[in-house]
Amino acid sequence: MPDETPTVRLLSGGNPQIAKGDGDAPVQAYIAAMPGWKQALGRRLDALIEEVVPGVRKAVKWNSPFYRVEGQGWFLSFHVFNHYVKLTFFDGLSLKPLPPGGTPRSGQARWIDLREGEFDAAQLADWIRQAATLPGWIP
Repeated sequence: MPDETPTVRLLSGGNPQIAKGDGDAPVQAYIAAMPGWKQALGRRLDALIEEVVPGVRKAVKWNSPFYRVEGQGWFLSFHVFNHYVKLTFFDGLSLKPLPPGGTPRSGQARWIDLREGEFDAAQLADWIRQAATLPGWIP
């Protein structure tokens, strides 16, 4: 019997092209299509977000997983690049300590570029916890 698993196209930087959709299924499809070591990182991020924010809502938008609290908007997303996974907090300027990525042109958003072998679960959980309590981004 031939393999009927659809092939996922990887865009620039290895980012999976996943159809837009709400819920856990499109996010899991995105994570399953993340190349190499980034897939394990995506699983760890998703599990940590679920642990820290019970009942978190998920979607894939613009070829990236997004996470929100019901009634508050989106508080974070992540995106695959060649050498790292970029974890963006939409109101990152309100987080303590401030995530390292961002410029004055970034507005409120701040991020951290996670490279292979880098995963400070305690710091990420703290930022995720803080971000989930803030008013989120509503497109």
